[in-house]
Amino acid sequence: MNPQPSSIGGEERVAPLIRYLAKMKGTRRTTPLLAPARFDVFISWLGAFLGIGTVTALTLVYKMPLLVASFGASAVLVYGVPDVPLAQPRNVIGGHFLSAVTAVTVATIFGSTWWSIALGVALAIALMLVTHTAHPPGGATALVGILSKASWSFIFTPVTAGALILVGVALLTNNLSPNRRYPRYWI
Repeated sequence: MNPQPSSIGGEERVAPLIRYLAKMKGTRRTTPLLAPARFDVFISWLGAFLGIGTVTALTLVYKMPLLVASFGASAVLVYGVPDVPLAQPRNVIGGHFLSAVTAVTVATIFGSTWWSIALGVALAIALMLVTHTAHPPGGATALVGILSKASWSFIFTPVTAGALILVGVALLTNNLSPNRRYPRYWI
């Protein structure tokens, strides 16, 4: 006699896959998208203009390397949505710093290959999560640092100095709005 396979056992094996795939459907937004006040949009514009402008001007005028492409994404967070945890000074400065250290270390040891870039970005993410300094543009800082085989000076100029300038400008501009308070916390 040839026993028939149980359909129950097959369903039990398929159920985790179905639950996993069901997560990808997402849900409906529970809160409506609210447009910020016009003055806050202006403050976001002003902050981004002054922050990126300062970093760029110092780079060009004084031949001081302070500009990293990932700062554009940092500007969106620090000036556009300054209340989110990812935009707080600890995250901006710490996330960029740790990502730069990771990039230079990985590039020094392994060079710039597809897998060293992947390793560096993954390590930077893990370090940011463990230290509570998650800042998404930090991933781009790690990528650029490894891709360009950055030297140890990359950690301080452009990365840390540029991040400090962006946060400094955010302190001055975000607090011009009565609707904003930046930072929400330092540590």
